[in-house]
Amino acid sequence: MLARKSTLSIINGHATKVKYEFNIKCKVIIGTLFIVIIIKAMAALTNIPTTNKLTWINYFDHFLARCGVNRMEHKVNSGLYSLGNPNQDSPIFVTANYTLSFDSLRSSLLGMNAYILVMDTNGINVWCAAGKGTFGSARLIELINSLNLDLVVRHRNIILPQLSASGVSGYEVKRQTGFQVEFGPVRAADLPEYLESHQATPEMRQVKFALSDRMILIPVEIMNLLLPFILASLALFLLGGLFSALAASATVLAGTVLFFIFFPWIPTRDFSTKGLILGLAVAVPFTISQFNHVDRPWLTNLIVASSFLLLIPAATGYITLNMTGSTPITSRTAVKKEIYKYIPILAWMAAVGILLTLLQFLGAGK
Repeated sequence: MLARKSTLSIINGHATKVKYEFNIKCKVIIGTLFIVIIIKAMAALTNIPTTNKLTWINYFDHFLARCGVNRMEHKVNSGLYSLGNPNQDSPIFVTANYTLSFDSLRSSLLGMNAYILVMDTNGINVWCAAGKGTFGSARLIELINSLNLDLVVRHRNIILPQLSASGVSGYEVKRQTGFQVEFGPVRAADLPEYLESHQATPEMRQVKFALSDRMILIPVEIMNLLLPFILASLALFLLGGLFSALAASATVLAGTVLFFIFFPWIPTRDFSTKGLILGLAVAVPFTISQFNHVDRPWLTNLIVASSFLLLIPAATGYITLNMTGSTPITSRTAVKKEIYKYIPILAWMAAVGILLTLLQFLGAGK
């Protein structure tokens, strides 16, 4: 009898333990499911709806951005955007929070249901942000993890612009998030064709800098130089008259408009030398015209002509050197090398030109 009671007690104790463990496991499973549901709900709430359609407000913003008005304020909030009605199998595209980059991407995905992951690049476009490090692996990893992207979609693939490749390590992103980085074409307009096979043609991989692309940059570069140009023109007008002020206008014209128009045909690789060539071409008429002043000593004419021949190319070369950040065909290393190589040359040219100008004024005052 005692043995039977002992056996029943053991059986009851074991059953109670199994039941307790079962209850614990059920609570853990239910709790985990509840957490997953909550996280998914939170992820859904963080999605920002957007459309393919651009409004007049968007186009006006583009116009202001192209003209350099409030340059760093043309941006959207970072985060995950829902285009159409995406689901767990919809593709994820990554872009910068510069309005022109974001709008170019979403307007190219006509009729598509997708997610757009927008990185905070401080309102800078993809290519420049990749070079500066603001469109980089660290920020992308942080954004993916903070938005729980693994709970939003079933797949593990994100599509980035090709021009972001210099700033993003696909290996590091995969290692820390589980998402495979896929670099799409250079231009967002090629995405519909690219998505048919996820294979980019050589044409899609080619970085172009056509005349239309170059002409778009002219207004913003002129706006960037507007205040220095006005001050320089005013100073030159007061010191040397209308002719000297006209030289300042020609210098800015050569460094912006002519530079972008004739960019492929100027027979040098460095931007500075392209500017020097344009500057020399523009300076020639001003230089030759100085020898028409028969009322001045020949030496004075030579000094003034030499100052034009030095100052205009130096200024134009400096302006075009600053255009390296406006084009997709330079690298950070190449830009640094060009700066170290040509800034001293441009500085010496400008210094000698200014010295000759001062000598001319001192000689005229005697």
